[in-house]
Amino acid sequence: MTTNLKFLFLEPFFGGSHREFAEGLVSNSRHRIDLVTLPARFWKWRMRGAALYFVKKVRELDNYHGLITTDLMSLSDLKSLSKGLCPPALVYFHENQFTYPLAPGERMDYQFGFTDITTALAAERVIFNSRTHRDAFFKALPKFIKMMPEYRPGWVLDEIRSKAGVLYPGCRFPAGEPSPREFDIEMPPLIIWNHRWEFDKDPDEFFQALDEVLAAGAEFRLALLGENSRIVPKTFISARRRYGERIVQYGYVESRRQYLEWLSQGAIVVSTSQQENFGISVVEAIRCGCLPLLPARLAYPEIIADRHHSEVLYHDRRDLVAKLVDRITNGSDYLDLRLALSREMGRFAWDNTIDQYDHELVALAT
Repeated sequence: MTTNLKFLFLEPFFGGSHREFAEGLVSNSRHRIDLVTLPARFWKWRMRGAALYFVKKVRELDNYHGLITTDLMSLSDLKSLSKGLCPPALVYFHENQFTYPLAPGERMDYQFGFTDITTALAAERVIFNSRTHRDAFFKALPKFIKMMPEYRPGWVLDEIRSKAGVLYPGCRFPAGEPSPREFDIEMPPLIIWNHRWEFDKDPDEFFQALDEVLAAGAEFRLALLGENSRIVPKTFISARRRYGERIVQYGYVESRRQYLEWLSQGAIVVSTSQQENFGISVVEAIRCGCLPLLPARLAYPEIIADRHHSEVLYHDRRDLVAKLVDRITNGSDYLDLRLALSREMGRFAWDNTIDQYDHELVALAT
């Protein structure tokens, strides 16, 4: 077994799932991985400008057996600026600019799609965080190329596909049997929201569904977790007034221990996302014993076993509201399902995924 390899991980957007993945890989790999980061803000400027920072920050690129980076940096820029000193590179695609939903009023900026293309072409290995993401990327790429008025580089599709693979991100919980948990079914169940407070997670849809649940006479408590920017979206401010004392936690919890405590008190975790290529926050909540209610699209049908789809996936808001009312009203009927799903999420623990990553790193370096 190859050991004592040395890698450099450049993360231009060190926050959220990017941070979880980077820290998890560094702390679990048998190889030495030096991590150099930039804060998780101004993603457009990071994507186009991070290489200019990193090429001066890291002076001895050729001392490493390999480079790891993510999609929010132009790898082609870094390689050209390093003047041949850059080691073989693996790029991990958390998201891509062909399929990421645009914010209201925003138009597609083609330069970011081209950055995805040139970054993937410059890499020796391209890894996607789910099959769903990989397939969406290669479905959207030809459509993007066809938008060019002439001299379309159709060859890039096969070139990138030839070096592409899929590895789920590891998750920060122990493998094996989940910790025992007592389920309190007497008080109103706690619904968990542990996603970013941003448009692509569609909080408006979530709160509208909760309004209909209350109108149907079903009571709940609510923990609004997840990262949020300095400017709180109006929909959360409105929800805070509307739900009042039903909200038992409002805002991001810095402490990992406290965050897991909230998940462990949760009965149901809901996603209304428009974009999700894997879903670490959902996997964490399920592992802690929450029953998921997730849209029957994106990566969710992939991370949930087929036999559970009818019970945890919904097809529209009407279906979501009906399932929420039922789970709130008949919570005791789903205790075995919650335990089974919690066990199944153990496959995503770093202990169960790290060998695949270390194998990729050895192949990259040799």
